[in-house]
Amino acid sequence: MSDIPMAKTRPASNWSAIWVLPLVALLIGAWLGWQAYQKAGIEIKIAFSTADGIQVGKTEFSYKGMTIGKVISMDFAMDGKDKGVIATLEVDKRVEPYLRTHTRFWLVKPSVSLAGITGLETLVSGNYITASPGDGEPTREFVALNDVPPLAESTPGLHITLKSERLGSLNRDSPVFYKQIQVGRVRSYALAEDSKNVNIKVFIEPEYAALVRKHTRFWNSSGVTVDASLSGIKVRTESLASIVAGGISFATPENRGDSPPTDPSLPFRLYNDFEEAQSGFKVVVNFPSYDGLSAGSTPVMFNGVQVGLLKKLKVSDDLVSANTELLMDPLAEDYMTEGAEFWLVKPSISLGGISGIEALVKGNYIAIRPGAKIARSKREFIALAKPPAMDLNAPGLHLVLISSKLASLSVGSPVLFRQMKVGAVQSYRLSADSKQVLLGVHIDPEFSGLINSSTRFWNASGVTLTGGLSGIEVKSESLQSLLVGGITFETPDAKAASPKGRLPQFNLFADRDKALEKGVEVTIQVGSGDGLNVGTPIRFKGIDVGKVDEVELTDDLKSVILHARIFKAADRIARKGSQFWVVKPEVSLVRLANLDTLVTGQYLDVQPAPVGAAAQTSFIAQSQAPTTASSPSQQGLKLVLSTPTRGSIKPGVLISYREIPVGKVLDYELGPTSDLVLLHVLIDPRYAALVHSGTKFWNTSGVSVDAGLFKGVKLRTDSLESMLEGGISFATPDVPLMGNPARPGQTFMLNAEPKDEWLQWSPKIALGK
Repeated sequence: MSDIPMAKTRPASNWSAIWVLPLVALLIGAWLGWQAYQKAGIEIKIAFSTADGIQVGKTEFSYKGMTIGKVISMDFAMDGKDKGVIATLEVDKRVEPYLRTHTRFWLVKPSVSLAGITGLETLVSGNYITASPGDGEPTREFVALNDVPPLAESTPGLHITLKSERLGSLNRDSPVFYKQIQVGRVRSYALAEDSKNVNIKVFIEPEYAALVRKHTRFWNSSGVTVDASLSGIKVRTESLASIVAGGISFATPENRGDSPPTDPSLPFRLYNDFEEAQSGFKVVVNFPSYDGLSAGSTPVMFNGVQVGLLKKLKVSDDLVSANTELLMDPLAEDYMTEGAEFWLVKPSISLGGISGIEALVKGNYIAIRPGAKIARSKREFIALAKPPAMDLNAPGLHLVLISSKLASLSVGSPVLFRQMKVGAVQSYRLSADSKQVLLGVHIDPEFSGLINSSTRFWNASGVTLTGGLSGIEVKSESLQSLLVGGITFETPDAKAASPKGRLPQFNLFADRDKALEKGVEVTIQVGSGDGLNVGTPIRFKGIDVGKVDEVELTDDLKSVILHARIFKAADRIARKGSQFWVVKPEVSLVRLANLDTLVTGQYLDVQPAPVGAAAQTSFIAQSQAPTTASSPSQQGLKLVLSTPTRGSIKPGVLISYREIPVGKVLDYELGPTSDLVLLHVLIDPRYAALVHSGTKFWNTSGVSVDAGLFKGVKLRTDSLESMLEGGISFATPDVPLMGNPARPGQTFMLNAEPKDEWLQWSPKIALGK
């Protein structure tokens, strides 16, 4: 029994292989649960205005052709307001980052319109909901759009804005054509902020974006354009689609082939039709008179070529003027700048001739003179009442004539040389100060060499009569100048220099005699023109050296300006320092002077300036003839006499020594403190040594009466002349009271009367030479 082995024992195990199956099942269930969680959708709510076309469990949510959700329930909006229905969608978790406040949802369903058919695929698959992602805060509730939103600005291609006065038959998705090929479409449209225009957003496909340049022109190509005339009927349309649904076409003018790329931020103008786009652009012109204008037929011409057409005409409320709208050719766009001029041309017959004769054949037209290309662009103008002067760039010589009056001259008046027409008056206007007339004159190119700096022009209008004892002479340049006025000229020095400047100026004289007068023109201002007239002579030492050509008032009406001509010694007289004064008759108790002017009339006298003085042509006349001492060539001792009152002392009063005239009073003025009168006197050089510091001056004007009971009556006066006109005397004492010789400018007291001892002074003083 001992040989039988003993059984080995071990503890029984609690684990059994059967438990593997539940564990595996648990793991599979967890994995399936995780998968189900991962694939579970997100619920969002979208408010629609109506549930038409939406079905629970069938209507899908699709984005770029891929289904990513479905409508799982529908319910009414329960907030008490009619907001339609609420659709609950279960969408893929992957779209969660795009569920933002600005994300837009809408229902896609089939739509048929004149612009075309959209949503055609829904006829098979059914309506579906789609979206356009946006930014903003995360959200699960949205409001659907009623229509498909416009194309996003971020879409590759060219996005531009067109401005139009009206929308016409355009609509969203209306086609945009280039050479009848669709290259884009209308994205959207809206009223501008000022409600005067419509802003139309347009999208151009990327491959065609380069076709739009800075100067590209867009026009509304909707419908059919019919142009009927005697030459036939012309029908134009872009395509059948544009006839039905409207459309836009564009092109770049051939003359703008080098136009730079467009700036998308700048809007384009949308023209109403092809013709308007081809005419280029609108220009508004106000005409002071609308007689002869016709909307739709009056052309705009430049040098015989039509560059525009009068499209609209609106008469002003006062029925005097009219605002017109011109449509201009694109070729003229660069020249519609400041300086451009418009005027109406129609036939005109006058004594000056026939103008606008071409309008008899082709009708009235609007003429234009373009402005400079470098000037600022402009679109509104005021038309001229008459044709402007010839363009300064036209061949020939352009000059300005300055005249005191227009006389019978007018635009078109001839300019004659040896009674042959060599030019014409182009324009006339007042000068800036309205004192003169400025005439624009053009000399034909072949005759421009006749004009140089020595040329003199004069008015040859009408008839000139010259009469005398020998008979009467009648002169007229030509019958034409007799009727409509004219200008003629002569050039005395054929070798003189050419006129200076781009627009040289010449004086226009009244007649030939005045034109050919030699001399220097000066102006002289006088206090009064009494006795002074055109032709008043200017004299020096009794010889005529000039004469007055014109008399006029100053702007302030306080004085008179004499326009004169110096024809003798002009190189000395027309200089700084020359003095002019009016010579008139003087009649008084003690003086008779210039009595010849009672017969011959007043005249101007002149004291020429010293040699070497600077040139001057404007002068102010002296109130009286200058004293001898005022001549720069004279010398003497100038002193000042101080007196409480002037009395009868005036400039020119004699100063006597022992009743011998030795000087004169030059002028007088109030002293610095206004309590004294200062007399400026001059002692002749020969007698200057008579005045010393001890000299006494007294007033000898009038009569001195000294009366007393016991001494009787004593009368004293120097002379009849001093009694009437006034006078000054002086006396100098003997040594040692004599003092030193007087200094120039030294001041002495002017006594009312002399003392007896002064009259007894009799010093011996050597006189000068």
